[in-house]
Amino acid sequence: MLRVGLTGGIGSGKSTVSRRLAELGAVVVDADLIAREVVEPGEPALELIRARFGDEVFDAKGALDRPALGRVVFGDPDALAALEGITHPAIWERTAQRFEAAESGGSRVAVHDMPLLVEKRMAGEYHLVVVVDTAEEERVRRLVELRGTPEHEARSRVAAQASDEERRAVADVLLDNSGSPETLLGAVDRLWEERLTPFADNLAAMRPVTAPDGLVLTEPDPAWAAQGAREIARLRHRLGDLALTVDHIGSTAVPMYAKPIIDLQVGVESLEVADGADFLRATADGGWPRREDIREDNPKGVGPWPKRYHHGCDPAVPIHLHVREVGSPGWRWALLVRDWLRAEPGARAEYRAEKERLATTGRSRGEYAAAKEPWFDGIHARLEAWARETGWTPPRGGS
Repeated sequence: MLRVGLTGGIGSGKSTVSRRLAELGAVVVDADLIAREVVEPGEPALELIRARFGDEVFDAKGALDRPALGRVVFGDPDALAALEGITHPAIWERTAQRFEAAESGGSRVAVHDMPLLVEKRMAGEYHLVVVVDTAEEERVRRLVELRGTPEHEARSRVAAQASDEERRAVADVLLDNSGSPETLLGAVDRLWEERLTPFADNLAAMRPVTAPDGLVLTEPDPAWAAQGAREIARLRHRLGDLALTVDHIGSTAVPMYAKPIIDLQVGVESLEVADGADFLRATADGGWPRREDIREDNPKGVGPWPKRYHHGCDPAVPIHLHVREVGSPGWRWALLVRDWLRAEPGARAEYRAEKERLATTGRSRGEYAAAKEPWFDGIHARLEAWARETGWTPPRGGS
């Protein structure tokens, strides 16, 4: 089941997007609604709140007096931590139950309407993150004019949330809500048709997304680094300790003139880990099906250079995922080539010239990749000399 994180600042129009996605067929799990549910009368969390904070945070009917509770915890970190220690486990448990129910019920797309997605550092938990993007001044205006919020309070509430830049950094999709409601709904409909539905179908069938066979080379795109970082966050979340390193590699990591494909490398202790049930389950759940026909790299020197290879399922971002043993020649080579190209403008110019030469011959993408191997073979000694001269060592934490 495709899991989508939906977020946006207060007053951004996130609820409008959430409702439309539900109309289109998604199951929406509303974080704010669940937060209210777990403190309703009869809920275990409510009694724990009474035991910790006393009757003064309850009204005459025995329901939680939210303003009173807010006054108790506001400005008191210990009290706030105590409250979150009670409510958060109940919220996450119920959230997990809702997702499990959606999946067992056959839902293909589940949307987590999560206002604090960025603040809670949850972006890596979703296959895709959608951010409703609205300028701060427009959000303040909506709070004041449409909700009757005093301006000073509106500005305070906006300032207490993540910044626009922080939200944009985790966004796979930005929905601009600076125009009319009809424009926003149209953008949601296109998102559903062009990305969410195909992504969900690919995920359900474990159908990998490969770049078109026709060769396309483009100038460096500033979006590549952010795309790589978001995918790395997902891999780290899914794989946990199974991945010793996770890196953005290849030309899009330099960045330089390249095929618009995000190459990533997961470093594992051994390929036995990569072949294990836990690793395969995690990569399948995350939407990275394995290609069984690719089992090694072209070695530079003594071989073979074994690896495992996966693709992604997102129709909008082709992902090539290389799994290699940490410290192995292939693992080291991928990082060395990347860092050499990053550091040496002359090397980038030389590699670009080779790409342009090969691209003019009408080769397919696969033929083009094979045709570059002699150039890679030829730079092996220069790479090793550069590594010795600069004292280069591979980053062990991933990058």
